[in-house]
Amino acid sequence: MKRRRLYARPRLSRDAERLAWLAQALADSGSRLEDAWLESEMAALIEKLLRGDEEEAMNQALDRLHETSPRAYDDLADLIEAACEISRVGDTWRLILALPVLAWSRYAIPARTLPRATLDGLRAQLCGHILAPEARVHLANFLFSPDQLPQGYCDTRAFAEALWASAVAGHDLELEEGSLPESQSFVSDVRYILAVVQVPAGRPVFRWNESDGNRELALESWRTQAGANLQPLLTGCSFELLLPDAYFSAWRRADRETRPFALRAAVEYLKSLFNVPASQLRAVVAPYYDRWLEEWRVGFTGIDSSDVVHGVTWPLLGGEDENADLAASIESLLRETGLGEVRTLDTRMPLEYCEDCGAPLFPNPDGESVHAELPEEMQGTPAHLH
Repeated sequence: MKRRRLYARPRLSRDAERLAWLAQALADSGSRLEDAWLESEMAALIEKLLRGDEEEAMNQALDRLHETSPRAYDDLADLIEAACEISRVGDTWRLILALPVLAWSRYAIPARTLPRATLDGLRAQLCGHILAPEARVHLANFLFSPDQLPQGYCDTRAFAEALWASAVAGHDLELEEGSLPESQSFVSDVRYILAVVQVPAGRPVFRWNESDGNRELALESWRTQAGANLQPLLTGCSFELLLPDAYFSAWRRADRETRPFALRAAVEYLKSLFNVPASQLRAVVAPYYDRWLEEWRVGFTGIDSSDVVHGVTWPLLGGEDENADLAASIESLLRETGLGEVRTLDTRMPLEYCEDCGAPLFPNPDGESVHAELPEEMQGTPAHLH
């Protein structure tokens, strides 16, 4: 998916060199006819690389273009993502969907198989509020954590092919809980349900593609109706459904929406954990740098203490950099929660992690980066939000 990439100028393979050249030509193209030919050439080469499990060639081309031509980089990333999530057989198009769920809890957020009744309920709500009338949908029977999703383009395409095969056979994709990596435990995180939608060529995919459709109304109905289907599986969790969309688009939206959700969840979590009002809590906000600004981190303390008991990271996404006024946005979100104090540091903090456990370090009121640690009697509770 599109992201900031480190660039080291390695020698490109022949396929990577041609892919980068085609993408640059597409960015420079002056007509839709030229676009169509270039896209066809790129699609064929991307298909070859995906089938050959040649992830490195695609990443090399992306790395080169990220440095030399942002527009060509975006064009290439779009075509690679399309090859992973879209296929056509005869007169039928198939698209992989992601259904993101933001959640927080004082307990473990489930990552588990989905019962048949839940799958049927979600299918009914997708067909009723999200998808166009001629669309047909099948789901994977699992509530995925981010670390259980396919890693990389080739793995994503392989998983998509398994979903496509199950849809052709007319049933949902069944996964065993033990077949996936163990999910990490965070107070706040995102969960995904994956599905494949099939539509006749030339027909709309989503309800909002129709003349009387509306994204906002679709989202409102989805949250109300599908939320009721998921409630029994998310006992002890506060959760929020995002709009289902194409796999990579939904993933990016979830990454963006997770950031403000995690800040609000942190305050609610600490209020519940320490049984205090928000006015008895403080947030310390600081920018963290490596070669450039990588993320903002927020350390939470009691209003009369310098001990950081909790931390939240706010990573930079897309085209964001140190010129974006993220500090003001973060501070505004925190003040809306009713915190007793919000302090923003103007120090360039080094991007440091705990040497023992690898957890990020968070700013305290004295401008130091420290480990977020709950009082000894509360040890065992998840230490920071995702």
